[in-house]
Amino acid sequence: MKKQLFYALTSLALLTGCGNQEQKTAPENQKFSYTVEKFADLQILRYKVTGFEELTLQQKELVYYLTEAALWGRDIFYDQNGKYNLTISRALEAIYTGYQGDRNSADFKAMEVYLKRVWFSAGIHHHYGSEKFVPGFSEDFFRKALSSLDAASLPLKQGQTVEQLCDEICPIIFNPDLLKMRTNQADGEDLVLTSAVNFYEGLTQAEAEAFYNKMKDPKDETPVSYGLNSKLVKKDGKIYEDVYKVGGLYGAAIEKIVYWLQKAEGVAETPEQKAVIAKLIEYYQTGDLKTFDDYTILWVKDLNSLVDFTNGFTETYDDPLGMKGTWEAIVNFKDLQATRRTETISKNAQWFEDHSPVDNQFKKENVKGISAKVITASILSGALYPSTAIGINLPNSNWVRAQHGSKSVTIGNITDAYNKAAHGNGFNEEFVYSQAELDLIDKYADYTDELHTDMHECLGHASGKLLPGVDPDALKAYGSPLEEGRADLFALYYLADPKLTELGLTPDAEAYKSEYYTYLMNGLMTQLVRIEPGKNIEEAHMRNRSFVSHWVYEHGKAENVVELAKKDGKTYVKINDYQKLRNLFGQLLAEVQRIKSTGDYEAARRLIEDYGVKVDPELHKEILDRYEKLNLAPYKGFVNPKYELVKDANGQVTDVKVTYDESYVEQMLRYSKDYRTL
Repeated sequence: MKKQLFYALTSLALLTGCGNQEQKTAPENQKFSYTVEKFADLQILRYKVTGFEELTLQQKELVYYLTEAALWGRDIFYDQNGKYNLTISRALEAIYTGYQGDRNSADFKAMEVYLKRVWFSAGIHHHYGSEKFVPGFSEDFFRKALSSLDAASLPLKQGQTVEQLCDEICPIIFNPDLLKMRTNQADGEDLVLTSAVNFYEGLTQAEAEAFYNKMKDPKDETPVSYGLNSKLVKKDGKIYEDVYKVGGLYGAAIEKIVYWLQKAEGVAETPEQKAVIAKLIEYYQTGDLKTFDDYTILWVKDLNSLVDFTNGFTETYDDPLGMKGTWEAIVNFKDLQATRRTETISKNAQWFEDHSPVDNQFKKENVKGISAKVITASILSGALYPSTAIGINLPNSNWVRAQHGSKSVTIGNITDAYNKAAHGNGFNEEFVYSQAELDLIDKYADYTDELHTDMHECLGHASGKLLPGVDPDALKAYGSPLEEGRADLFALYYLADPKLTELGLTPDAEAYKSEYYTYLMNGLMTQLVRIEPGKNIEEAHMRNRSFVSHWVYEHGKAENVVELAKKDGKTYVKINDYQKLRNLFGQLLAEVQRIKSTGDYEAARRLIEDYGVKVDPELHKEILDRYEKLNLAPYKGFVNPKYELVKDANGQVTDVKVTYDESYVEQMLRYSKDYRTL
């Protein structure tokens, strides 16, 4: 089962964007442009770290050190995504930088695109769909290109020849039947054996589940997050955990992370923040999961620091069993003005919990410690780079959340960059049913989209409780899409509540309709642009939006609440009764909460498999054809700003300079060179 707290991904921000590689958005200043480049199904953007210049010198220095700690985890993420990823990416980089042949040939150009995709996904599998990339260049070209290079530039193991290197990685790249899926979620298959992620070695799904089931004590009310920071290995008939820590697996990278965390500890804003950083360092040094819980509790309670961060093995989406954390990091500081909205939400969390349509036995009697803020991201890394969430809610431990609370954030400058890149690209005009809906979206969407994210993270994930004795991992692979659906449904249900207008969170009683429409349009139709023809839906957030949208569509048919209407030969979503749609969201929320609270695995499996996985091939083809004409990229990601310390003649730090002029290729090559540890 996936842990409780995940990213909110919205429809318009991620599916829309500028179409042409050279297209520029009007810069905010002379050197800044939101659009960088476009290739394959990807568009690269920039984000502005608005307000950085107003930070104190101590805060700027803290951001710099935390940023360095974030960037040193890069190699970990590549290796977790697949055991061959670092070798393959470095071989491709060697060709890209050193090849002296025809760099305008079809093979080289295809290799260049393939490399950019590998950078974006930190590996050879699609970052979202999880399927392996199909190379557009030949194996013969690849072998000859590598053979033409200086061996010193290649990722050769000790004693390995170039030919042996090719024999090792060419089948991985060119054989479509090897390591087909990064994270396989297909019902009925051995998810460990059929997934390429590097979390397990030499054992089956049944063996992995049995190993961790033996560890769990159903009477333990404060369990650690079993398996979160380790690789599970079977060797010589014995199964053991290879723990991520200093002196353990990924030790070389973690030592660098610890070094920069220690620098950050020296310029912490508050004693509470200093304690947080010290405890995280202790966790990295020991690998002890109880220490990790102690760290998360301290982190949740640190509410007075302007600068904040996450750094470590956090989300479990990429593990097919939903236990092992993928490395990620983000450094940020609070947007004080925008945070007023999220503070209003968090202050009223108990009201929302008490009035939800969920059975009372599954509600929290006392919602504790919810803090919510809008943040400005200053660096993205690991699983949050280049593609990132727009909202985060942590920690993932159910008991820590229940006893100590949680932090919920909306990443304001990322949302702003998405919105600025999306305006005027023709997407809505192509897929929205009529001018009435277009007017709603134009008037309300930017705001209601952010509000939905705030409520998803702050209220949705923080709502509800497990019944005593229910295993947090009971839903297994279905836990992630179900949890994301639960948070979406909570937010959707309350977006239409008069309470939001009373609190000043929505301008009027019509605003919610914009989010209802774009959500269903995405879940029923437009998110299919991310799926290859003939494929099912695999990614957790896509399954979430699909099962929510298809369930309310099917259960509202008798009263024609929502229809897939035809107009001029094209299919559109048409909502005929918004209030009845809200009631359906409430009914589904109640059932999803029941499934989670009771650990009803079979009900979770039926809900996801029946409504969240399958794709209508005729509708899919139509959507793909219409989308292709718009020349848009369905996935977006970012290049990071670059930070540099400014020092005086005595070596004292006097400022931190931030620049935005690094290209995607320049940044990826620099990161690969400067932050190499594994």
